[in-house]
Amino acid sequence: MNIPHRKRKVTYDIPGHAHFLTFSCFRQFPLLSKDRSRGWVVEAIQKARELFDFDLWAYVFMPEHIHLLVHPRQESYSMGRILAALKRPVSCQARDFLASTENDRWLERLTVQEGREKVFRFWQAGGGYDHNLWNDRPIREVIDYIHANPVRRGLVAQTTDWFWSSARQWAGEGSGQMVIDPIVARSNTAETAVAPAGFLPPSL
Repeated sequence: MNIPHRKRKVTYDIPGHAHFLTFSCFRQFPLLSKDRSRGWVVEAIQKARELFDFDLWAYVFMPEHIHLLVHPRQESYSMGRILAALKRPVSCQARDFLASTENDRWLERLTVQEGREKVFRFWQAGGGYDHNLWNDRPIREVIDYIHANPVRRGLVAQTTDWFWSSARQWAGEGSGQMVIDPIVARSNTAETAVAPAGFLPPSL
């Protein structure tokens, strides 16, 4: 599946839709190559799940970008607010860590001039990629695409070898950094938990 990396400033908050999200580190720097910064992302996602009540269906953390597949549970929601809750805490923790360790070199590299103000950037500016999904086949294709990222990059031989993704859980080979939710197919009369053929998160 060939999914382009492009910015989308317009988001569509449509009840029942899932959202395939991609956001990248500033200037494609590998800011997510350490467990410390990846841990900040996990913490932000977990807090955002509680605050905004969304399902996490799949994820992968690459050294310079993240893919998430999320599904808001509420009829009314704002992807803009969800994205801010996912990204802003990580940026704040990164800035505070660099300041506390007096890492002036990286503080300078991640600070840009915007008008009269200097702004710290952990994430690339812009809306990132936010694609709405609403039927089973594209959702399954996106999950496969997300999990295949480290293999395509040559970082691992198999999707389940990459620790910072949900591939192991979908393959029934153990837990990852975060518990993923079962995919729920909604109809006019019922709700049914479904997953790619033969796979279901073992802890759910």
